Amino acid sequence: MKHKLDALLQRAGILVSEQQKNSLIQYVEMLHKWNKAYNLTSVRDPQEMLVRHIMDSIVVEPHLQGDRFIDVGTGPGLPGIPLAIVRPSASFTLLDSLGKRVRFLRQVQHELKLDNVFPVQSRVEEFTAEPPFDGVISRAFASLLDMLAWCKHLPASANGRFYALKGVVPEEELTALPASIVVERIVRLSVPGLDAERHLVILKAN
Repeated sequence: MKHKLDALLQRAGILVSEQQKNSLIQYVEMLHKWNKAYNLTSVRDPQEMLVRHIMDSIVVEPHLQGDRFIDVGTGPGLPGIPLAIVRPSASFTLLDSLGKRVRFLRQVQHELKLDNVFPVQSRVEEFTAEPPFDGVISRAFASLLDMLAWCKHLPASANGRFYALKGVVPEEELTALPASIVVERIVRLSVPGLDAERHLVILKAN
């Protein structure tokens, strides 16, 4: 697994420390182990998890602005855990409404000694953001309109952003956005080993 991760990181041009690589692999091993009982992800093969979960998450990191992020509908910690590992200077609140997922996240936090990760069990619309976040991140969570409706109270009003991880560019969702929301950027992401389109849609309040 280490050889494969090294090769993927090299192809992506991403530099991380040996300790960070070990943490990413340990996370995949925990995900694989817990998945048998908890059904956390449909991806069963750890080698495939390296591409579809680890690389798919960390290619987003260079585009994040700020120090405080919330990953809404994080599931088993995607993309929040991999991002927290490769960006230890930032804090990541991992929000999910399902208890078994949050139990898994707390175990990951404990075993990997991630002091910049904060798992929370809550529905997103009931969660109070104090102070507000620099960025609201979602991956396979909801449409852009639903994300904005449910998460509008989470980002800082002046410079807070929404980061939506998408497959193909969601043209219909973009045309349905209200005038109060600006599409700051749409970034085409390159994920080594993944034969599918990936885009990051960055939104902010007008």
